[in-house]
Amino acid sequence: MKSWIKMALATALAAATLGGTASAQTAIGFVKTVNGDASVTSAGKTVKAVPGTPVHVNSVLKTGLKGAMGITFKDNQVMSFGPDTEVTVDEYLYAPAKGDLKFAASMSKGTLNVVSGVIAKLKPDAVSLKTPTGEIGVRGTNFLVKIEAQ
Repeated sequence: MKSWIKMALATALAAATLGGTASAQTAIGFVKTVNGDASVTSAGKTVKAVPGTPVHVNSVLKTGLKGAMGITFKDNQVMSFGPDTEVTVDEYLYAPAKGDLKFAASMSKGTLNVVSGVIAKLKPDAVSLKTPTGEIGVRGTNFLVKIEAQ
């Protein structure tokens, strides 16, 4: 079998195996905008956020004291981070044909504006955001969170 056919088959098999669910290695979204200091930490490696930086399950997303960042996920959910914000993406499943839909994140500080994507529209109870004082179940299409220092 020709090598390019083997490569195409291997790629197709890998894509079929992933089936739309996200592992820690699969990009689930990308940084779209950055102003000031911002970073993405994935698999223990921290990089300066720039447009195009991939976001994965378990990524820690941070902005500096004068930073801001925008992220777009595969389901078209948009998260806009204000200054001094920290959010960890805990879970992400996006396989609408199978009904596998979930987004869960934890926010420890800062401000965050979220415009829901396909996951929240198809399965609203599958989207949640944990904060230091509680958990937000997302049922709408747009919300703002602010966590003040204690």
